[in-house]
Amino acid sequence: METSAIFHRPESEYAYLYTKDEMHIRIRTKKGDVSNVMLISGDPYLHEQKKWYLDNTPMDLILTTDVHDYWFIKISAEFKRLSYGFHVIGNDGTEVLYGDRGVFPYEEKYLAFANSFFRMPYFQEIDRFKAPDWVKKTVWYQIFPERFANGDTSNDPAGTLPWGSKKHPTRDDFYGGDLQGIIDHLDYLVDLGINGIYFCPIFKATSNHKYDTTDYFEIDPDFGDKETFKKLVDEAHKRGIRIMLDAVFNHLGMLSYQWADVVENEEKSKYADWFHIHQFPVKLDENLSTEELENVGQVPYDTFAFTGHMPKLNTANPAVQDYLLEVAAYWIREFDIDAWRLDVANEVDHHFWKRFYQVTTDLKEDFYILGEIWHSSQNWLQGDEFHAVMNYAFTGTIEDYFMNKRISANKMVSGLNEQLMLYRQQTNEVMFNSLDSHDTARILSISAGNKDVVKSSLAFTFMQYGSPCIYYGTEIGMDGFDDPDCRKCMVWDEEKQDLAMLTFTKELIAFRKNYQAILSFGKLEWFDVRDEEDVIGFKRSFGKETLVAYFNQGEEELVLPTVPQMERLLNHLTTEKGERLIVEKNGFVVYKETSLS
Repeated sequence: METSAIFHRPESEYAYLYTKDEMHIRIRTKKGDVSNVMLISGDPYLHEQKKWYLDNTPMDLILTTDVHDYWFIKISAEFKRLSYGFHVIGNDGTEVLYGDRGVFPYEEKYLAFANSFFRMPYFQEIDRFKAPDWVKKTVWYQIFPERFANGDTSNDPAGTLPWGSKKHPTRDDFYGGDLQGIIDHLDYLVDLGINGIYFCPIFKATSNHKYDTTDYFEIDPDFGDKETFKKLVDEAHKRGIRIMLDAVFNHLGMLSYQWADVVENEEKSKYADWFHIHQFPVKLDENLSTEELENVGQVPYDTFAFTGHMPKLNTANPAVQDYLLEVAAYWIREFDIDAWRLDVANEVDHHFWKRFYQVTTDLKEDFYILGEIWHSSQNWLQGDEFHAVMNYAFTGTIEDYFMNKRISANKMVSGLNEQLMLYRQQTNEVMFNSLDSHDTARILSISAGNKDVVKSSLAFTFMQYGSPCIYYGTEIGMDGFDDPDCRKCMVWDEEKQDLAMLTFTKELIAFRKNYQAILSFGKLEWFDVRDEEDVIGFKRSFGKETLVAYFNQGEEELVLPTVPQMERLLNHLTTEKGERLIVEKNGFVVYKETSLS
């Protein structure tokens, strides 16, 4: 047995309170190296009296990657403290005790030593990671406001183009999308089944994307005003739709009053310490286009990427912190928003985000905080900063299998399992899962126009842990490559919409909402994964209900036996022939196993 591969860390995603009464414990071992893992546990103050170290409770092998096995057990947290270790049995017959001091032979003289064990001295409820329950029940819809609908032509910016007049929009185009246009189509979203909207920035800025904020306390006049936004929130809430706004706290736009003061007064500006400035003067050429500003190269201050018109904020400065925290509080307090999505979240310091968490959740206990992070994010997901991140590492693995054909079925499963084991279970339940967005090519384009692949990848994603999101227009078959092509005007002419895709999306969203408990909380079991045939079969089980899913990405038909208790819930390119179920290439089937008892 390779003991160097055994790993556990207390008070982390390996040992945590799931609810106030239930604790989750995980341990990692080398793939295929260990036959059994047992938990040894008891009260640290009763180690000698009770000799609980002589008892073992079997753990379950729950998920496997291409290099590791993960074992799991849930136990009662009733007694508020715990001392524990692991009895690990290798396939070669080796038995060891793994605990706080490392690896020892599984012998009583080591078990009897109290300090051999990990210890959770007291379960602090205030420190438990608490995720908003409503997010688990939410299907999101992402809106890029400038391109969704033009409901008020009186606020159109100069040079507004006719709606959808360009097949491929450019970075500087304006089409007049606004808040009134969104209000006008709220019932469309209700009919689709949406109960959460994620907005790209709506605050005052000069660009069409509004990520170059000039005033966080004002709605951009191209979109409307505060009265219109208040109406939008109220009307959405009446329909059971939650609202998430996009906060760009990593940087400001160069036309903000703070940066303008720095340009005018240089090092004497009272805002000079609001930014990371290396030398003066800082003024850029006013004649540069938006594209040129995004590629100005070396400037005498830190920026977002290399975009000179987006100077980076110094969030370690208490004045900057207080300003941004008031922004965060203002839109909750005055407009009752439900969530913040935090742009470039990994480039802002942890100290600030801890203050941000406290301010927002103090105002609204079930407030949702979502960070834009494209990589593994454990440091932000400890329960005192974010509830979730935009789960690009997870959904990117799905895309690499279904769309890009870059990895095998087993490699995809391994990647998904690895991501799931990075976080506490309550974190996984509220992760934000989107296959495309304003920052990526649309899934239809990534799929080379193959709508069967799009449907399969969407259905697969909707069956995973987390809160799924549809990017505006995906439901009607809109395409588009990378920014700005992925930001086309929403197609409202039904004759130009893919109504079959729209029907499919409605069915998929209804399925997700109907079986939300199983998909949020249920056990995940990969029971039939074949690389050669390109087939994935898995189960989601919760209580007495089990959902079974098969996805066929292979060249040949997948033949499955039908069973009397099979109740088909979702299917595509699937037909029933006698006692057989035929799943064609790029097809899938999801059915419920109904107990005969």
